[in-house]
Amino acid sequence: MSTWQDLAAEAARWQAAGRIADLWWRDDDAVDASPALERLLALRHEAGVPLALAVVPAQATTALAERLGDEHGVDVLQHGYAHTNHAVPPDKKIELGLQRPAMLVLGELGTGRLALEQLFGARPLAVLVPPWNRIASALVPALPEIGFSGLSTFGPRQRVHPVRGLLAVNTHVDLIDWKAGRGFVGEAAVLGALVSALARAHATHEPVGILSHHLAMDAGAWDFLRSMWHKVTEMPGLRVRAARDLFDCPREGRG
Repeated sequence: MSTWQDLAAEAARWQAAGRIADLWWRDDDAVDASPALERLLALRHEAGVPLALAVVPAQATTALAERLGDEHGVDVLQHGYAHTNHAVPPDKKIELGLQRPAMLVLGELGTGRLALEQLFGARPLAVLVPPWNRIASALVPALPEIGFSGLSTFGPRQRVHPVRGLLAVNTHVDLIDWKAGRGFVGEAAVLGALVSALARAHATHEPVGILSHHLAMDAGAWDFLRSMWHKVTEMPGLRVRAARDLFDCPREGRG
């Protein structure tokens, strides 16, 4: 548990060391244009920070693609294929597991990449965001072979490059308490996770990711997100980076 003063003190430590900590923002489960998406994009504009939107290929609509259009500062990532759980309870939910043949799972991911390209053109980054932030380790080596150069899950990354040709850039701070009511986890808890992740990053040089879900957030989460970005952008020692820069993806005209 931490306070805004703790966050400011951590940012000051980065500044005193002559370094800048990288933050980034990923929002998951995008499928369609909606009032919640409008709220997300308005908040992004207000805060003036880049956003990475993880889109579910099998559910993504033309309306979503049209709404994003030339929305600069918003990167599109691939959020699995259909966001379908194939685990059997009590196992944790997973789409990209070994419950089905590996070739079927990888084939769906390839189909998803094509679907996003058809909707968004060259805009999507070659970055995979596994639903529920889970993917079987046996599938990871095949990701570069089917066109992915980036992987984003949740928690401290074990390796910068899980396999040759694949860069890991994760998220570390979730605004939602999924285990207890799915409401806002609370200001102190989020700030505690953020401060801890920034402290670890002194040694690991890992970008620190904020994770939101525009379709699931309550008023408390929205209010905190707005306050956080406004405060963070005013703290020396911290900067907010675009996903395409962290994953070193080439810039396209629409992106």
